[in-house]
Amino acid sequence: MNEFLTWLLDAVQSVDPVLRTVLAGVAMVLETSVLVGLIVPGDTVVIIASTAVDSFAQGAWLVVAVIAGSLLGETIGFWLGRWLGPRIRFSKLGARIGEHNWARSELYLRRRGGPAIFLSRFLPVLHSLVPLTVGMSGFSYRRFIAWTVPACTIWAVAYVGVGAAAAGTYRELADRLHYAGYIFVAIIVVFLVLAYVAKRLISRSEARHLAAAVEDEGEGVGD
Repeated sequence: MNEFLTWLLDAVQSVDPVLRTVLAGVAMVLETSVLVGLIVPGDTVVIIASTAVDSFAQGAWLVVAVIAGSLLGETIGFWLGRWLGPRIRFSKLGARIGEHNWARSELYLRRRGGPAIFLSRFLPVLHSLVPLTVGMSGFSYRRFIAWTVPACTIWAVAYVGVGAAAAGTYRELADRLHYAGYIFVAIIVVFLVLAYVAKRLISRSEARHLAAAVEDEGEGVGD
C-alpha cells in the first residue's frame, strides 16, 4: 500500500504547481456551471490536487483558485439564467434534468431566498440549478454573490484542507508505519462519508421544508 500510494502522490506532486492549481480552478468552473456540474466531479479533482500541497502558500493559492473557479462557474450559471434561462429549461438538455427538479429549484429559491443560495452549494443537483434559477428570478447579482461567496469559501477550505492534511500526515508516517497508507485512505474516506451524510441531512431537511411549502401553496390555491 505504502509503495503504491507514495508513487501516486509523487506523480501528482510532479505536476507543475501552477498547472495543478489552474486545473483545479477550471474543474470548479465546470462543476458549478449550469448542468455541467451534474457530470464533472470537481470535488475529486480538488482533493487530488490538494494532496500535492507542500507549503502554506501552495495551499492558499489552491483555495483561492477553487473559490474563484466556483464563483466564476456560478456567475456563468446566473447570467445564463438571466439571458437564456427559459430556453435552456425547455430545451432537450433541460428536459433531461426533469421538470420536477426545475420546479423544485424555483420553489426552493422563492421560499428560502438567500439561504437557498448558500445551502445549494452543498446539495446535489441544486448546486447546478440554483444559480440558473436565481438568474431567472428577480434576485440581483450582488445579492446572489453575497450569499454564494461564503458557501464557496467554506467548501474550498474544507476540501483542500482535508486533502492536504491527509497527504501531509501520510508523508510524515510513511517511513515509520507500514500501514500509513491505510491511515491516509481512512482520513479521505471518513471525510467523504461525513460530507455525504451532511449533504443527505441537509437534503432531507430542505425536502421537508419544500414539501411543506408545496402543501401550503396547494391549500392556498384551494382556498
